[in-house]
Amino acid sequence: MKRDTRLSGVLHVLLHMAEHKTPLTSEALAKAMDTHAVVIRRMMSGLREHGLVRSEKGHGGGWTLARDLATISLRDVYDALGQPSLFAVGNRAEKPKCLVEQAVNAALNQAFDDAEALLLSRLGHVTLAMLNTDFRNRLGDRHNRHRLETAHAS
Repeated sequence: MKRDTRLSGVLHVLLHMAEHKTPLTSEALAKAMDTHAVVIRRMMSGLREHGLVRSEKGHGGGWTLARDLATISLRDVYDALGQPSLFAVGNRAEKPKCLVEQAVNAALNQAFDDAEALLLSRLGHVTLAMLNTDFRNRLGDRHNRHRLETAHAS
């Protein structure tokens, strides 16, 4: 089963954006993320609807953060993405007639619900500012410079 990597990708993009004081175009972000500008625009439109980013049209326009990093949790970003499924594991049948399978589903459903609640709680406590601090610490020995166009070069 293919994993949904949108949350990771969006967080990545937002942290790159935080390093720039000027708007970044969809094309620049797409190049850095090795994807298409259309993918970036689609992803960013949901974030804009949730007040996490804003866009400016015209020459010099592009995407900017709409809120301070300390006020954006990973849960906020997850919600803005439409709350994609957190787990690839699921029940074989949703409405089984077999009593054994009903017992299995009940146990699995409870475990999935508990795990999801814990994960969503944790996502609510981690902010983009925390991720940015970690990034800045990792960047420290590179003379504190960040360039979007070379950030992914080895």
